[in-house]
Amino acid sequence: MALSSMTGFARSHGASGPYTFEWELKSVNAKGYDLRLRLPSGWDELEAFAKKRAGELLSRGTVYANLSVKRADAAQTIRINEDVLAAVVKVAGTLAQRIDAVAPSIDGLLGIKGVIEVVEPESNEDEDKAAREAAAKAFEQALDSLVEMRRREGDALGQILMQRMDEIEGLARRAEAAPGRKPEAIKARLAEQIAALLETSDRFDADRLSQEAILIATKADIREELDRIASHIAQAREMIGKGGPVGRRLDFLAQEFNREVNTCCSKSNDVELTNTGLAMKNVVEQFREQVQNLE
Repeated sequence: MALSSMTGFARSHGASGPYTFEWELKSVNAKGYDLRLRLPSGWDELEAFAKKRAGELLSRGTVYANLSVKRADAAQTIRINEDVLAAVVKVAGTLAQRIDAVAPSIDGLLGIKGVIEVVEPESNEDEDKAAREAAAKAFEQALDSLVEMRRREGDALGQILMQRMDEIEGLARRAEAAPGRKPEAIKARLAEQIAALLETSDRFDADRLSQEAILIATKADIREELDRIASHIAQAREMIGKGGPVGRRLDFLAQEFNREVNTCCSKSNDVELTNTGLAMKNVVEQFREQVQNLE
C-alpha cells in the first residue's frame, strides 16, 4: 500500500438531459475522518452514496464536497392568479363604496402577495433520476482524482520521511562515536572535579566521592537511549515502506523519538554530544511536522 497525504483537491464535470453539474472536493488535515457535503435542494439523496464511497477510500482528513447544478431550461415564468386578482378587485370595489378612495393602480394590484405567481419549469422524473445517477458517477471520478492526488503527495512525504530517518541515524552514529560519551571520559572529568574539590577542602570523603563519581558516570551513559532510537528508526522505515494509513502510529513514534533525544541531551555533559543531541532534536521535530500531513 502507498502512503497518502490528507490534503488534496479535485474537480469533475458532467451533464445529463437539461442538467449540467460540477463537483469540487477539497481535503485538509484532521485527527479523524469527516465528509462535509453541500448539495442543492432536491439532490439530497446523493448524500448517503457519497458518504459510503468516500468512507471506503479515505480513513482520515476532513473532506469538503460541493455540488453545483444548473438546468438549461430553468427559465422561470410569471402568471397571474386570476382567482386572487378577482377577489382583490372585488374587495377594492366594496371599499370604494364605503370610503372616498382612489381606485387601485395596476402596479398596486400586482404588488399584492399572491396575485403574481412564479412558476418553476416542470420537472421530468426520468430526467431527474438520470441526472442524479450521472452526478453520482461524477462524484466517483472526483473522488478517484482526490485519492490519486493524496497518494502522489504521500509518495513525496514518504521520501522526505526516509531522508529524516537517514539524518537521525547519522546523528545517532555521531553521538555513538563522540569521545565525551565514553564512561572513561566521564569518569576522568569527574575525577578532575573531585581532585579540585579535595584541594580546596579536607572535609570531603575521597572514597565517598569516588563512589558517587562512578554512579554518575553510569547514569550519564546513553547506550540505552541510542539502542531505542535505532529501534524506532527501524520501525519508522518499516511503516513508511508498507504504507497505508500509518499517520497516527508515526506520530506516536515521533513522540518516542523526542523522548529519547531529550534524555540524551539531559544526560550529556559534553559540548559535542549536546550539540549532536540538539541537532537530532531538530530533525525529529521536522519528522513530526511532516507526519502530521499523513493519513
